[in-house]
Amino acid sequence: MKVIIPDHPLLGHKLTQLRDGATDGPTFRRLARELITLLAYEATRALRTEQAEIQTPVSATTGVKLCMPAPFVVPVLRAGLGLLEGFLQILPEADVGFLGIARDEHSLMPSIYSERLPRSLEGRQVFVLDPMLATGGTLTVTTHLMFERKAQDVTCVCLLASPEGVAAMKRAFEGGEHSVRIVTASIDRGLNQKGYIVPGLGDAGDRLYGNI
Repeated sequence: MKVIIPDHPLLGHKLTQLRDGATDGPTFRRLARELITLLAYEATRALRTEQAEIQTPVSATTGVKLCMPAPFVVPVLRAGLGLLEGFLQILPEADVGFLGIARDEHSLMPSIYSERLPRSLEGRQVFVLDPMLATGGTLTVTTHLMFERKAQDVTCVCLLASPEGVAAMKRAFEGGEHSVRIVTASIDRGLNQKGYIVPGLGDAGDRLYGNI
């Protein structure tokens, strides 16, 4: 398993604004879109391509195009929806599925309550979008499900991660037969007693869509 933290000044700048508790909802949504677009450049670095012969207005030449089947993007509901538009700015060719996972407030254990995914993801490169890799439970369950449906490899793209969450993912996938990558803007200090990332940015879903 590989963990990637891109080094770019705009990532740090936008993440600082995103963390600020004074940032309002509309601004938070915009910043989340912009930040995930920057992360998407790194997350898609290993996309499979093949040669393509084309005719420019001047001459014939050889370029590259994405291999089929198309990449597959899975935002984890509800907060992952706030990242989808920004990611598709980079990869509009992708197909999109949806996965709803709830985390019990006391046990912190995840459970799937809704899914719109193909029965088979065979040969697909999958990108899972979830703002926070906190305990690791949600992304572990999601990644296992992608491989159960024969995905080729899985890249988890998160705004923030905790050391505990990264360690949980490593226990689940390190040295396994499948390729797993985590791309995130920061690995923060740790988790508090409620399972929130510290310093973090609060509840991403609430800050994107309001308290429910």
